[in-house]
Amino acid sequence: MILEKELAVAKEAVDQASRLCVAAQASLTSNEKLDKSDKSPVTVADFGAQAIVFNYLAERFPNDAAVGEEDAEDLLKPENAQLLDRIVSHVQKVNVNLDNEGVIASINRGSHKGGNEGRFWTLDPIDGTKGFLRGDQYAIALALIVDGEVELGVLGCPNLPIDKANPDSPKGSLFFATRGKGAFQAPLGEIETFQSIQTDQVSDPSMASFCESVESGHTKHDRAKRIGEILGTQVEPFRMDSQCKYAAVSRGQASVYLRLPTRPGYEEKIWDHAAGCLLLTEAGGRVSDTFGKPLDFSLGRTLQANKGIVATSASIHDKVVRAVIESS
Repeated sequence: MILEKELAVAKEAVDQASRLCVAAQASLTSNEKLDKSDKSPVTVADFGAQAIVFNYLAERFPNDAAVGEEDAEDLLKPENAQLLDRIVSHVQKVNVNLDNEGVIASINRGSHKGGNEGRFWTLDPIDGTKGFLRGDQYAIALALIVDGEVELGVLGCPNLPIDKANPDSPKGSLFFATRGKGAFQAPLGEIETFQSIQTDQVSDPSMASFCESVESGHTKHDRAKRIGEILGTQVEPFRMDSQCKYAAVSRGQASVYLRLPTRPGYEEKIWDHAAGCLLLTEAGGRVSDTFGKPLDFSLGRTLQANKGIVATSASIHDKVVRAVIESS
């Protein structure tokens, strides 16, 4: 499948959204967020990034559907009028043509139900909102799904150092992949200056480095520790917010990313994993659920056929899955 135009558009859309997020994070105030019904926070940057990306895609692919994390229902409430004004202000620094009505309409483009027919985009405008609020790692994650398969993925990681070996190197990394074409990294703002990336070649899981979610509500830290003990892991794990963990494993900065279910019945959202899953696969890694099953993006807005995530460099994947099963 040739997706050259789609990739170019997706990279530019994520680059634009990343600029908005960087500016918003630098000036964020306490009245620039609200709490959703599930108590998770959403900020002006979440809404603004979704508006920027979906508007940019709609102008170039008007027939494409979209699945987005956010909707604009709460922004239409009178008590949130000031928040909407702040969102529009941030958006217009990137796209002066988007007014209040255009921002609302663009955010609400993400209402598609997903599924296994046709093509649609899925977006997490800020994956890792709590990390964003702390000034830590977060990602803008965009993927194109065609007939239930992820065919293209782009991750914008504004706070991730470009040089994986130097945490003091300039920040702002963009990662992208299309199916069968490999995985790549570029500096944000210079997205045509890219290089290929690959996972590490660790074959002994005792030498594997783990990265896991900062938030204990996103994964079971105690169970992850048991898995490390089963594998005899000698490397201290590090914690990172968002799909930046997929990027870290994809470029060999870490070997394993685990997302272990924290409560019965929870279903992972497709926007939380689509872009990162393809990126890691194209970088030479493997991604499955905690039972070794491939992730199924064809069933709607959630990964309802899967439980948890095991994302690793290829040579240790089966061993890690066995340890995950043994730890349950």
